[in-house]
Amino acid sequence: MKKLRIGFLSTAGIGRKNWKAILNSGNCVVAAVASRDVQKSRAFIRECQDENAFDFIPDALGSYEELLVAKNVDAIYLPVPTGLRKDFVIRAAQHGKHVLCEKPCAVNLAELEAMLAACKNNSVQFLDGVMFMHNIRLPKIRAVLDDGQSVGQIRRLASAFSFYPGEEFFGTNIRANGDLEPTGCLGDLGWYSIRFSLWVQNWQLPESVTGKILSQSENLAGRPSSPTEFSATLNYPGGVTAEFYSSFLAAKQQWFFVSGQKGWLRLPDFVHPFNGYEPTFEVNEKSIVVSGGVKCPPAADPLAFGHPTAQDTRMWRNFATQIFSGKLNDDWPMWALKTQKVLDACHESAKRNAPVKISV
Repeated sequence: MKKLRIGFLSTAGIGRKNWKAILNSGNCVVAAVASRDVQKSRAFIRECQDENAFDFIPDALGSYEELLVAKNVDAIYLPVPTGLRKDFVIRAAQHGKHVLCEKPCAVNLAELEAMLAACKNNSVQFLDGVMFMHNIRLPKIRAVLDDGQSVGQIRRLASAFSFYPGEEFFGTNIRANGDLEPTGCLGDLGWYSIRFSLWVQNWQLPESVTGKILSQSENLAGRPSSPTEFSATLNYPGGVTAEFYSSFLAAKQQWFFVSGQKGWLRLPDFVHPFNGYEPTFEVNEKSIVVSGGVKCPPAADPLAFGHPTAQDTRMWRNFATQIFSGKLNDDWPMWALKTQKVLDACHESAKRNAPVKISV
């Protein structure tokens, strides 16, 4: 079987999860890993191979430029900090490399528009790394939302995504660094809530948003602050609202709730299912199980990443399948663009302390 050859631009920790997903995708392989230090690339490859081994050892590269021009790489996986992504995406596209980009995709909408234009102009596929968009339960949820009876007309959406990483995080992690991650928890966590709200609303943009920075990291010398706790409301026509809370200060939670005139739908685990083999959701106090055809093995962790039917594995499989089709998926860049547009408006509203309208 033909396989898409992936190059990792960075040895960021999240790449380890994606390594396993790529291995189990069936149509992708990791061909190379690049770092500014070739020893880091070699160590990363060695550690990943020890846990999830490809039949061959991927190339270890000592610069990002080597990866961008590598002839044995078809697509770039880009988990570098948000503040650095624009140039890498544009250069990857110019070298004919497809791009799977971590989120938030860009510092702002203008940057993302430039990134997407480069991908389109060079006929390469762009996809952001929101794994739940590839989960087997989404079509089932859509069927319930659209049946007109289970939930009925939607009135309110609400969600929360948070985790508390400990105090050391706020002094050392890039997500507390306003230069590298200027939207902090809003970009890192709020991106998911905004994305799911847009999906529920069939990609309709809200008319306006109101955002509030509830807390932020310390403004250190040479390191601007970034939001560490954020809340927002998206205002849709007819009085429909979508509210979300994102935080590095509250215990782990990842729930989404849809309230309608006839009923409700709830996901206690909308970002990463508690059972990735048979994800569930609730409708009017009834639990609906969605089977991927593979039961969780007795010794396996149902929360584990990267198994053959997991959403992250399906993301990579879908990415490769789309590229091998020879046609670009225009929906994927649109998803990212609309998410970025709403995120920017939320951040701007918080800085202005006033609602911000969104142009269609």
